Amino acid sequence: MNSPTGSWSVFSPLSSSSSSSDTPPILAEGTTLLPAAKDISIVLPASPQAGLDHHHPSSSLLLFLLHLLWNMSGQSLTDRIAAAQHSMTGSAISKAVCKATTHEVSGPKKKHLDYLIHCTNEMNVSIPHLADTLLERTASNSWIVVFKALITTHHLMMYGNERLMQYLASRNTLFNLNNFLDKAALQGYNMSTFIRRYSRYLNEKAMSYRIAAVDFTKMKRGAEGVMRTMNTEKLIKTLPVIQNQLDALLDFQPNSNELTNGVINTAFMLLFKDSIRLFAAYNEGVINMLEKYFDMKKNQCKEALEIYKTFLNRMTKLSEFLKVAERVGIDQGDSPDLTQAPSSLLEALEQHLASLEGRKLKDLSAASRSSNMSSTVSSLSSTGISLSRMDDKTEDNRLQQHKARHLQDIL
Repeated sequence: MNSPTGSWSVFSPLSSSSSSSDTPPILAEGTTLLPAAKDISIVLPASPQAGLDHHHPSSSLLLFLLHLLWNMSGQSLTDRIAAAQHSMTGSAISKAVCKATTHEVSGPKKKHLDYLIHCTNEMNVSIPHLADTLLERTASNSWIVVFKALITTHHLMMYGNERLMQYLASRNTLFNLNNFLDKAALQGYNMSTFIRRYSRYLNEKAMSYRIAAVDFTKMKRGAEGVMRTMNTEKLIKTLPVIQNQLDALLDFQPNSNELTNGVINTAFMLLFKDSIRLFAAYNEGVINMLEKYFDMKKNQCKEALEIYKTFLNRMTKLSEFLKVAERVGIDQGDSPDLTQAPSSLLEALEQHLASLEGRKLKDLSAASRSSNMSSTVSSLSSTGISLSRMDDKTEDNRLQQHKARHLQDIL
């Protein structure tokens, strides 16, 4: 068998000294071999207690580390050593982040996500340290670790304390993964594409918060909601921000046959949840804009008309995105009917703008215009209700799944 290469540190419970060399030393029973750099290999005794002098002052520490390594089944040696190092340094946050982003091809475990959510609500916890620890994990060469770091960050954005989002939005740069590529395996190539897209969405989500000082997926909705009561000037500025975030989300563009493992499936579920809430806010903003349209100034009408045309296009793209979710069983066939508004309303909007600009188009009666507007607002309002119901059902399913996963983690 070929000897592993790298720089090695040797620690033995039978000796109080340690040494380093560039070649693997000959190991006595009970000697632990740890990497001095990033080359990972470890030689352990036959059991946690084998070869230990329990009266030696260093044995209790080594025994503790060995028990950690033996109990972390399913994880790579890299994961086990990293967790052990964080245990030694006493960094509970770093240890939880490490365990949430292991090399196991599955989504982060609920118990680690719950702990990190709890940390965001503790005032004595450093949010910059937590965020930076997550960002450091995206420097890995493994698509699994990087993807799970993004998922963990997204999960905390959605369910953690808002001060985490505030910190992420305040950074000049967040994720710089436009060139990420894991060449280790074919699956790495495929998943790297989605990692690049996913990171761009999370960057855009943070940027939206930075610009609007609000998370569009968490804002109050309904007749008295934020988007329905926003004034015209702010509305015209805010809707394009929502559009940009939605575009980044829809650019994830998976086919149902590409959702092949627990990691990407977990990411898609979070994106699905965001898509419902984000489009609901977008939808309500457009309803408000249409209701104000015929009282707007010329420049505002021009911007509003372009926003509405873009909205119709995004409605089609969202419908395609939700069909993927339906095919993989996420929404269980309860997708809202994203019916296109009648084209006659678009004609009415264009005709009104033309009249403000002194151009003459086909005249539409006031009664026809009012009827088209009423029909469109009613249709979009029904879409909003369907989205809210889907959001509630999806949240209930998420809680049930997390309870099941938590029980599985305990067992």
